[in-house]
Amino acid sequence: MLKITNTDKAPAAIGPYSQAVSVGDLLFTSGQIALCPKSGEVVGTTIEEQTTQVMKNISAILEANNVKFENVVKTTCFLANMSDFGKFNEIYGEYFISKPARSCVAVKELPKNVLCEVEVIAYKG
Repeated sequence: MLKITNTDKAPAAIGPYSQAVSVGDLLFTSGQIALCPKSGEVVGTTIEEQTTQVMKNISAILEANNVKFENVVKTTCFLANMSDFGKFNEIYGEYFISKPARSCVAVKELPKNVLCEVEVIAYKG
């Protein structure tokens, strides 16, 4: 049985998708970008500011599911510019101290022209 996450502490979906979906002991989040949960506006102009907001949004979704960052088993990270990798990685590493598996790729463009997007898979057990 699928359980849909809907928390006002993370940005609402801006399309036909959910913030996250749980099935069994697994939680799959949609990609999170640097949106303010209240206004829906992009937060920050630098990779550091935007990465911090992305992590806050992921944290809110994890908390809504009683899951901690340590339970994340896989992340997929999208960067608008690979030259931001080092600065992105510094902030990412402050949150994902358990070092989950990860893919990180540069893409041509992200929604709302943000600089990064991150999705996670977490174990709820």
